[in-house]
Amino acid sequence: ELVECVKKDFGSIDILVHSLANGPEVSKPLLETSRNGYLAALSASSYSYISLLKHFLPIMNPGGASISLTYIASERIIPGYGGGMSSAKAALESDTRVLAFEAGRKHKVRVNAISAGPLRSRAAKAIGFIDMMIDYSLANAPLQKELSAEEVGNAAAFLASPLSSAITGAVVYVDNGLNAMGVGVDSPIFENLDIPKDN
Repeated sequence: ELVECVKKDFGSIDILVHSLANGPEVSKPLLETSRNGYLAALSASSYSYISLLKHFLPIMNPGGASISLTYIASERIIPGYGGGMSSAKAALESDTRVLAFEAGRKHKVRVNAISAGPLRSRAAKAIGFIDMMIDYSLANAPLQKELSAEEVGNAAAFLASPLSSAITGAVVYVDNGLNAMGVGVDSPIFENLDIPKDN
């Protein structure tokens, strides 16, 4: 029904953005997550993208782009980000690669994901410890500055544009480089090392 409304109003589209996530038990540790809570997180946060793309691909123009939003908890442990949400984001990233192949071959549409760092958003506030995550990022990321929604939007604009016409199946990190760090340099064990800091 939604696709028909869009088709009626616009005919065809070039860009599709999936910005949906929900984990009803996100505050629970994985070992305390119910089967229903786990499956709900997967359904809302990853399968919804498959369904969305499946229904919209027939009205997408060749050369178009589809973008989803993921999170580094897909591959790193983020205590407090539970309820199956880390699994859902891992599934979303895996699906991004498969969808890139299938949508690329059949419809000539690119499929990518953006993994944004800690950001003061409504969704992040729902998890409850975003201020601590932002402080951690400021202390440990190569670029010691707070991430802005505009920077994430700029990455999305790039991935949606012809400038990224050869990029598909990728997870693009927009996190001031935090994903590249193997350890938190703000740990007391590094206090005697000469680690460069932003002045």
